[in-house]
Amino acid sequence: MTEASLSGAREKVRIFDEEDIQGNRFLDAALEENKREGLFLAIKARTVTMVVVGFFLVYLMPDWSVLYYEVLLGGFIVNGFAQLKVGRVGRSKLELALMFLDLALLTLIIVVPNPFKDEVWSVALMYKYGNFPYFFIFLAAATLAYSWKTLFAVAGYTTILWLGAFFWAASVEDPIPELTAKVRQVLDGYPEILPFVDLNYIVPEIRYQEALVFVLVAGILALNSWRSKRLLVRQASAARERANLARHFAPTIVDHLAERDQPLGEVREQDVVVMFVDIVGFTKMAENQDPERVVTLLRQFHARMETAVFEFHGTLDKFLGDGLMATFGTPDPSPEDADNAIACAVRMQTLMDEWNAERAARGEQPVILSIGLHAGVAILGDIGSERRLEYAVLGDVVNVASRLESLTRQLGASVVVSDDVIQKVSQPDMLKTSGLQNQGAMPLRGREEPVSVWMRPRP
Repeated sequence: MTEASLSGAREKVRIFDEEDIQGNRFLDAALEENKREGLFLAIKARTVTMVVVGFFLVYLMPDWSVLYYEVLLGGFIVNGFAQLKVGRVGRSKLELALMFLDLALLTLIIVVPNPFKDEVWSVALMYKYGNFPYFFIFLAAATLAYSWKTLFAVAGYTTILWLGAFFWAASVEDPIPELTAKVRQVLDGYPEILPFVDLNYIVPEIRYQEALVFVLVAGILALNSWRSKRLLVRQASAARERANLARHFAPTIVDHLAERDQPLGEVREQDVVVMFVDIVGFTKMAENQDPERVVTLLRQFHARMETAVFEFHGTLDKFLGDGLMATFGTPDPSPEDADNAIACAVRMQTLMDEWNAERAARGEQPVILSIGLHAGVAILGDIGSERRLEYAVLGDVVNVASRLESLTRQLGASVVVSDDVIQKVSQPDMLKTSGLQNQGAMPLRGREEPVSVWMRPRP
């Protein structure tokens, strides 16, 4: 691999980190959900594990002294619920402190003899008894709830506590020195056996090995956790892309598009119905209003129009200041495209009537809507550069639809529809229910041939 390709790969990783991690609300939500789900799973796993260990301890110590350990096991469960309460995405000192408390409590159980047991046990004998594997239970639970960085914290805490306990156990006074002296006397001349038989001698190499293996296992699990987070980032990016699709396409076809390898396909020609929507006299309406009120009006207008477009399976191509362009039959055509487009226009007028009634009650002037519809062959495909692409619908059908929208002023109509749309209507009652009237051939600016149109009179 060349230096240039390596540099390009590093740049992609950097861009991925910055764009897909920082400020990605989908990632924030995914991480938060993953964190909470992981904590719940960790609590369940911890509780089940403590119950199993509790029964096992009863088997090992079938007397009342076992209650000492049972109470401490209950402390682990309580501490787990405390971590569930304070757990959050990102660094949390309190959460780390509770994790350290877990490991410190486990070290205490492993190293300190049971004060309620009659037998005489030394700290060294408890330490070398072979209970270190219990630390792996907490490491495994940590993989469910914490990030890969936190796993290194678990490894660090465990190493410090376990090796610290080693030096403490090695320094504690022997509670039964006479027994130790007899053992050493019997094994005099067998120095290689003495470390394994002497109750108060701890082989340091074994302890170092336990800590090293724990750190290595934690590192492997952290690597897997890191890979899982990268997958989560990619899934969050996919959710963001799907949300972006939902801003343009009807929600009912977003899943259909997302399931395809090439959802929009290659550049092609196909039949579509194009709609242009505009507010009549918007410039004059906005002259005496402050910018905030103008923007608020446009947002409310666009929201209502967008709802109608998606309700009738249209595609929102773009907002055009005080108007918008929508298409029906993209990305995939259907026999109902013309019906949907006309029904959408009627629905838009109904929404405007309802909105204007609300505005009139507040003493605000009405918003007058004009709509133009035309059907024909359009060119569909991506335009732009490698840095930014836009899915575009191009062709004469777009220009004609725009001209028909402008024709509404001349005809005093709220909707003007070309005869090409009418010819594609599949429902016989559509013309009657929509209130469209045949106006015959009308000249359009920029076109030599007139266009046969239908109109819906303005109320």
